[in-house]
Amino acid sequence: MVQLETRTAVVPERNAASLSPLRLHPQLYEISTLPWLLRLGREAGRLLRLSDVPISKWEKLRELGFDLVYLMGMWKRSPLGRALSRSQTSLFARYDESLPGWSLNDVLGSPFSIQAYEPDPMIGTWDDVHKVQQRLHELGMRLILDVIPNHTGPDHHWISEHPEYYIRGTLANYRAAPGNYFIAENASGGAEVIAYGRDPYFAPWTDTAQLNYFNPELRAAMIGQIRRIAEVCDGARCDMAMLMLNDNFHQTWEPLLGSTPVPREEFWQEATRALPNFLWIAEAYSDSEWALQQLGFNFTYDKRFYDRVRDGFVRDLYLHLKAEWDFQARCVRFLENHDEARAAAVFGKSRLPAVAVLAATIPGMHFFNDGQFESFSKQIVVQLARAQEESADNGVQKLYEKILKLADAPEFHGPGWKLLEVRDASDRTGSDLIAYLWPGDGKKKLVVVNLGNGTAMGRIHFADDFFSGATVRFDDLLNQQTYER
Repeated sequence: MVQLETRTAVVPERNAASLSPLRLHPQLYEISTLPWLLRLGREAGRLLRLSDVPISKWEKLRELGFDLVYLMGMWKRSPLGRALSRSQTSLFARYDESLPGWSLNDVLGSPFSIQAYEPDPMIGTWDDVHKVQQRLHELGMRLILDVIPNHTGPDHHWISEHPEYYIRGTLANYRAAPGNYFIAENASGGAEVIAYGRDPYFAPWTDTAQLNYFNPELRAAMIGQIRRIAEVCDGARCDMAMLMLNDNFHQTWEPLLGSTPVPREEFWQEATRALPNFLWIAEAYSDSEWALQQLGFNFTYDKRFYDRVRDGFVRDLYLHLKAEWDFQARCVRFLENHDEARAAAVFGKSRLPAVAVLAATIPGMHFFNDGQFESFSKQIVVQLARAQEESADNGVQKLYEKILKLADAPEFHGPGWKLLEVRDASDRTGSDLIAYLWPGDGKKKLVVVNLGNGTAMGRIHFADDFFSGATVRFDDLLNQQTYER
């Protein structure tokens, strides 16, 4: 990471005492809430709830430059889902990998199998959540929580009170494909055949019940639920948001929808219109990102970025980064999250500096995960209370802290980003390099990252008037070296 300076600029201090408009290209920190609280409790020697978290934990995130804190897994887990998580042997291999020697008491159930949209009693109360939001606001940060729109847990009260909110089948459907449905009771004691939630490209999630987004009453009920959530947070990460798109939903569930007409509007149009000042973040795949942005999402996952960085497809990454600015600035860039393997396990120490700089300084939201800075390699499986204990890597931690401090500079949070073409030098390794420029008030930030497996060199052409005839000083901010040209 290089800073090009032609005159001294004064960087204004950000006022952390008030909540100013969210800056461009914000930094987000994800915390798996219940495992995190249990870990803090083990360190403190007592059981901790959300209200017991020391203010220093939030202050540290602010010091690192974070704008958003995403507390994943806030809502009440389904007891029936927990029982399924403890008994499904197909999950045991993942548990073994994450937590060798795990016990049944370590399996708390998936936070995406929700019995009720109320804080899990192991985490705290509505008042506790609101107090955390206030504390974050005092520090200049915002709170992000989950919305799991595609499904509920199999014991959610809507199952009995409003079975019409769900995709329902018949006994014949159940007999033909029992792995796709479960039998429930409605409030009158009658039997209901309910479809498991699913992504059409994968097996059903058997700890969930599929909601019917072609039912306008369900849409209204879900928007009402999101309104309640929005009373204690500033935005939501919407799980598997592309599954609710009309075309996707119709393609997945057409055999069970019968003559139900396709709604005239998309659900997300209705939802984002109802809460225009809410921050909407979509987990999105399968080329749905742009469509979801047009429906009101402020940010959408960029899995393509992650895949190309992980696999070392530098040319494909370069072409991906040539997309329009309006799209780039609303992408969520990450090296890990609760679904993906740990960055330490995927990239190793040799690749980490380059990919960490890239993920922290390109346009869009920069998404980091609890445990990433410590270089933890064991992913916390979402059904588990913890992963295997690991020691933090102080060297990696210091590297991330340095990168985050540099990435907090105002130049990285404005408009005008420019992707640069790198041409091969004598050894033809320029294709391993990604380079881009951020403008500033008299300062420019030039970022060059080597995504190859060895030393690389290349040539970058600047316009003739780029430096205005001045002597240019290149300050290598990461390695603390200076070059004058």
